[in-house]
Amino acid sequence: MVADLPMFKRLLFATFTLAVLAPVAGHASPPPASTRPEAAAGHAAPGDTSNLSARGQQLVEALQASSPVVEDASGSAIDHSQYLLTRSWDGLTCKTTLKNRSTTPLRPQHVILFAVDDHGLSSDTPVYGESFQMLHQHGGTLGHREDIGNHPDWRHYKLPELHGLPTACGALNLQLSAGDNLLFAFSTCNRFIGRISFDAHHLVISIDTEGLLLKPGETWDLEEFMFLTGTSRGEVFHSLAQAICRNHPPRLVRPVATGWCSWYCYRMDVTDEIIRQNLDAFKEKLPELRYIQLDDGYQPFFGDWFDPNPAYGDVRQTIADIRKKGFEPAIWVAPFIAQKDSRVLREHPDWFVKNAAGDPLDSSTVSFGGWRHSPWYVLDGTNPEVQQHFETIFRTMREQWGVNYFKLDANYWGAIQDGRHHQENASRIEAYRQGMAAVLRGCAEDTIILGCNAPFWPSFGLVTAMRTSGDIRRTWKSFKSLARQNLNRCWQNGMLWDCDPDCVVLAKDNVFNVNDDITDNEWLFHATSIHAVGGFILSGDKAENLHANEINILKKLLNPTGRAARFSDASLETGVTDLGQTQYYYFFNWSDDETRSLTVPRVQPATLVDFWTGEPLGSQDKTLTISNLPPRSARLIYARPRKP
Repeated sequence: MVADLPMFKRLLFATFTLAVLAPVAGHASPPPASTRPEAAAGHAAPGDTSNLSARGQQLVEALQASSPVVEDASGSAIDHSQYLLTRSWDGLTCKTTLKNRSTTPLRPQHVILFAVDDHGLSSDTPVYGESFQMLHQHGGTLGHREDIGNHPDWRHYKLPELHGLPTACGALNLQLSAGDNLLFAFSTCNRFIGRISFDAHHLVISIDTEGLLLKPGETWDLEEFMFLTGTSRGEVFHSLAQAICRNHPPRLVRPVATGWCSWYCYRMDVTDEIIRQNLDAFKEKLPELRYIQLDDGYQPFFGDWFDPNPAYGDVRQTIADIRKKGFEPAIWVAPFIAQKDSRVLREHPDWFVKNAAGDPLDSSTVSFGGWRHSPWYVLDGTNPEVQQHFETIFRTMREQWGVNYFKLDANYWGAIQDGRHHQENASRIEAYRQGMAAVLRGCAEDTIILGCNAPFWPSFGLVTAMRTSGDIRRTWKSFKSLARQNLNRCWQNGMLWDCDPDCVVLAKDNVFNVNDDITDNEWLFHATSIHAVGGFILSGDKAENLHANEINILKKLLNPTGRAARFSDASLETGVTDLGQTQYYYFFNWSDDETRSLTVPRVQPATLVDFWTGEPLGSQDKTLTISNLPPRSARLIYARPRKP
């Protein structure tokens, strides 16, 4: 794979210019600084790296000194004489433009902004990277990537990785040493997705420009990129979240949503009668719940959201009943997809993303075809009629049905690759963002819009909440996996959007035909990980299965902090949510067979209480230590100010 990277072996010193030309064979030495274009024009060179550690500074300066490469769809470098690539620096933030200065159209596929073929770091350097979509993250080390989540971009969704290298989308953090983190990140996603590719030797920062047409004389604004450094991983990701929010103002709705979701009890077999039965029980047992979320199963076909489904019953009556019982309704919709037998596909085939033959694109030919009733077909977010259709769906559900909370599933398909759009030369990111903008036009300022199975970076500024993990199962393996997925992403909570860590499940149920003997410690590990996220709290259990102990845990969770715990490193063993006067301290033992003693620095002197049991724990001044924490367990300590 790395044998295919000859262009990355050419590091040039003279690439700090505002107007950066692609490398040419047989480079001459760079001219003196006083004669370089950027110096003559008074443009700034790359930002100051003096605040970085020695290793971080060396790597960043090597990347800044590398020459960019623009490739076509075949992976061949486009001749430098045909384009002008401009890198403008503000500190360690880089804005880039690409101009076609030739007389013929160009189709750039990859814009490689920075690359080194020998980063000089240990192959054991821990990494954390995001993926294009919800169901995967990158863990492990530079030399050995480990999958977090079960559905990688390149395998499940058939999204190619750059030159065969492990490829993160949006952000990649390197833990250079304890207390030394270096984050490579894109802080915008308006038209293209930014990527960071890596292995034991290579580090490549690029933008996927999808082979779109760049006309003669035309200039593209590419996505903003930045280097960030900090003593903890939580610190650098918080700085990234601030930068993203400046570029994509978030849509946050308060208070943070709490409620119940039908999916993990009944899946698609839910009915109007089942919802009514649970409403009666929740009214008696847990009236503190706010939302009742009706999930997949009420519709006759994916895509036909208003058509009746006799097997379910009357969905509008369900919504009326929810309100009558004192709760607020929420509903599941997958606006970008339709199944083959749907009325919308039959009546409006022109509304769909097309294949090369001009027919509606079968998503299974280019990606994952869908988890039920596949293959799915994709409504084209660039089509004005589709945009009006989306707006009508959500305006009708909101104004006529009385729903102001929408869970949008299968959003990834709105940004599907290798399709043809109504708006020629639109990127898949633009198609998704235009479709989501139409959804928003049908909503109000206080509408909850929960993205699920969504493309992460393309969703900036377009959802109020985001699912940050795969689906929960009632097993230790699932508890552990989803906790890692959610805690790696909880830096997003309360900043980019509210995070939905998926449902908290506290009662055994075989709806997914999975049986596992879960211990009390494992149930509380799961509940503690949900609390640490600080976001949505949705129960996933049948009301009839919730008894005094489960109700007590749920009631403790129903006042989410709205802020995420910050973790110091990739181990995710200790985290802190600092609310100013009070703090929550989290301790996780991920091991299957070893006890652990864990210590975290105290934010301030305080009186300590075990959050789940209410047991007083006295006070400690400088550090807080939990000794002999059993395997597969967690502790949550609440710290409140000492009384004078």
